[in-house]
Amino acid sequence: MSSSTDFFRILIFPFNAQDMPEEARGPAVRSAVVEATGETGASGYPCYSGEGVQADIDPKTRAVEAITVDGAELDDGWTARIAPPTRPGNTPENTPESTPSDPAAD
Repeated sequence: MSSSTDFFRILIFPFNAQDMPEEARGPAVRSAVVEATGETGASGYPCYSGEGVQADIDPKTRAVEAITVDGAELDDGWTARIAPPTRPGNTPENTPESTPSDPAAD
């Protein structure tokens, strides 16, 4: 049985003012499901990897401590956040509140 810290969905947001309310930030521009690699990252936290994203995540606080996307660091001001926990029975791949909508589908 997998634990809740075996994987996370990371959401990447473009630059936003630090004190901007969450509802004013707009949708994530990219998301990725990352799985535990069993290694410790350079930050000292467990390393997670998947879908072109490698991140060191503190599983207790759910804070992204270090991240690269497609091998590059995020631009200044961009942020990475862990998506809210899924509802029972959901996997990261089908969590509606953490999946950016497709404007073309609207």
